[in-house]
Amino acid sequence: MGVDLGGLFQTQTCSYSDFKDRVIAIDAYNVLYQFLSSIRSRDGTPLKDSKGNVTSHLSGLIQRTANLVENRIRPVYVFDGMPHPLKAKTLDERRKRKEVAEQKYQEAIEEGDMEAARKLAQQTSRVTDEIVQQSKDLLDALHIPYIQAPSEGEAQASYMVKKGDAYAAGSQDYDCLLFGAPLLIRNLTSSDKRKLPNKKSYVKVHPKLIQLKPNLKKLQLTQKQLIDVAILIGTDFNDGVHGIGPKKGLKALQKNGNIENVIATMGSENSPTFDEITQVRDLFLHPQVTDDYTLEWSPPDKEAVLSFLVDKHQFTEERIIPLLEKYQNLETLVKQRNLFDF
Repeated sequence: MGVDLGGLFQTQTCSYSDFKDRVIAIDAYNVLYQFLSSIRSRDGTPLKDSKGNVTSHLSGLIQRTANLVENRIRPVYVFDGMPHPLKAKTLDERRKRKEVAEQKYQEAIEEGDMEAARKLAQQTSRVTDEIVQQSKDLLDALHIPYIQAPSEGEAQASYMVKKGDAYAAGSQDYDCLLFGAPLLIRNLTSSDKRKLPNKKSYVKVHPKLIQLKPNLKKLQLTQKQLIDVAILIGTDFNDGVHGIGPKKGLKALQKNGNIENVIATMGSENSPTFDEITQVRDLFLHPQVTDDYTLEWSPPDKEAVLSFLVDKHQFTEERIIPLLEKYQNLETLVKQRNLFDF
């Protein structure tokens, strides 16, 4: 999801302790996809309750949030609203890719190739309205705040950081930097280890912090020029110019100053029009966001959590009770006098 600008940025390896007592605005859809794709059985089947409802997202949400709270991090989840019309083509392409992956997944199952089946199954994950509502219901019971963004969740999270209501945005998506988030944390809700592609070995996963201003200075770009680089590569809202990746796009902007000059120099037939450039650039510079939210944390409603997870979705008490104990740090966080002491 989003444009891959990772190779351009310098990152800082961090630990949870670096974000103690900080508010982190987490891109909810991003982490839900992460949970739905990674929390699966050997053959790629997601976790399900007795009624056949997928529960991988609930498992990931309570466990990874517990880890954050236990380390005195205050998460607030930001959910996507209506997608921008310019995103329609990207969403349609993703839908088609999932359909192809689903077909290949069934073929892999029939052939008994469990490794291929699991990889393909991860590509079929969907965040449905039901999954979103279940996630919000669990967060309500946990007394963890969440915000419904009017449009892009990354834009809302980035706005909250710029406003000073959060320390950083938490997402795997570099779009947060295009939306102007001063600080972006990647891997915040990831598992502590990750399997290497096509190998049976794992690597340790650490949170990675990206600071926007120092990186812009290093790249010799303005925020607007960084957006122009992304438009050249291609974003969720436009097709890029064929053959241009992050490094080539960066050099082109450094040399020509803006995307209009780059296109005039290249004369590429498949380049975005000036009207498309203006629309996408404005979308990142002036996104639709809201100030209608409050951020409050309190210890979870234990009975409500158990009723929702154990009674309704067949989680075991033996698994949930220890996780709820990790949320006790919320009581200390609530008592802090300066909630937004960054």
